[in-house]
Amino acid sequence: MFITKKHIDRRTVLRGVGASIALPLLDAMIPASTALAQTAAKPMAKLGFVYFPHGAVMGEWSPKAAGKDFDIPKILEPAAKHRSHMTIVSGLRNRGGESNTPHAIIAGTWLGCVSPAVSHDPRAGTTIDQMAARVIGNDTAFPSLELSTEGGTVCDPAYGCSYGNTISFRSPTQPLPMEYNPRKIFYRLFGQGDTADERSAIVQETGSILDAISGDARALERRLGTQDRAMVSDYLDSVREIERRVKKMQSQGLGGVQLPDAPVGVPADFEEHLKVMFEMMALAYQANLTRVATFMMAREVSMRTYNNLGISDAFHPLSHHQNNPDKMAKLVKVQNFHTKVFTTFLDRLAKTPDGDGSLLDHSMILFGSNMSNSDQHNNSPLPAAVFGKAYGRIKGGQHLSYPVNTPLANLHLTLLDRVGAPLEKLADSTGTLAEV
Repeated sequence: MFITKKHIDRRTVLRGVGASIALPLLDAMIPASTALAQTAAKPMAKLGFVYFPHGAVMGEWSPKAAGKDFDIPKILEPAAKHRSHMTIVSGLRNRGGESNTPHAIIAGTWLGCVSPAVSHDPRAGTTIDQMAARVIGNDTAFPSLELSTEGGTVCDPAYGCSYGNTISFRSPTQPLPMEYNPRKIFYRLFGQGDTADERSAIVQETGSILDAISGDARALERRLGTQDRAMVSDYLDSVREIERRVKKMQSQGLGGVQLPDAPVGVPADFEEHLKVMFEMMALAYQANLTRVATFMMAREVSMRTYNNLGISDAFHPLSHHQNNPDKMAKLVKVQNFHTKVFTTFLDRLAKTPDGDGSLLDHSMILFGSNMSNSDQHNNSPLPAAVFGKAYGRIKGGQHLSYPVNTPLANLHLTLLDRVGAPLEKLADSTGTLAEV
């Protein structure tokens, strides 16, 4: 490890008029006198939960072979390049997400595994992202980050509207809103306006956050070694690219369709929307602004069409395929597309240095859904794959096939344990999964 004689504080930020930007971990942040202690301390992994709706065509998700010599099926094929960081877990069931009206509660029970009470007020379970955030996120600017791509919600006469537009609950009665406006997330992470009036004013501005902090950045670079200067430059280039893309979204609007409640900054192109949200997750990890993030790629009962794939069928009706081969083939194509875009996020983590490895080496990302066969609305066996190695605490490169009806809560207990936030019991859990 390179140890510099010039030490700067880990919480150093670059400041300008009305703007500030956190920095990634630099060698200059580890003083020579404490380098050994810093290195020996147990590092904290980045934890993520990426949810896709309407389950999966399980025959194209689940490998036929278990162990390390597993095949990679069609839906997961785009992520094959990250095979060594991939752990597919089969045989899981979430009884807490089962009901007669599944879409109303399916998203909100994915990370809590607790059956909600029949009530219009939220009464379910605290989700594991929030349990982890209390332990590994309390010294970051954002203990957790909640993202999505769609507004609106799924409501039900019995359960109300609490569970359809979030996968994160701070407490059994406190669902956390998920932000789908990338411009708002950008300025939330890197400064400037927060209220609707402030955001509207920002849209009219032509200035750049990076321009505002450029003087401070140049002063900092004079204090850094060659390796640190290169890392800061690459990081600020990434921030600049996201800033450019967010501004481009604002200028393009919604492709000419004027909606009175259209949020500022939401792009017309769904793939671009997904990618920019994933990029902001990566930046937040890189700058240690958060260690815990959840992302709902689309919501349940989504009526989105995938014309970019040549599919004009709306997503939710398509998910009721009735075993029609043509519809199932289209659904697999949509699910493969979701994995393809998710893989760009894995690519970004893999190429980003982080201490003695990459962000992917030091992350643990659950990619999955709380539904199995979307035509049957069942919750077993669930699609679940974990990416990353969490500083070596996840083995990776394997398909783990457990007996049918193994609680999903067992996987959740395992993930909490691997990030240093162990829990004795969660919902219907029976223990951790030692093989993960």
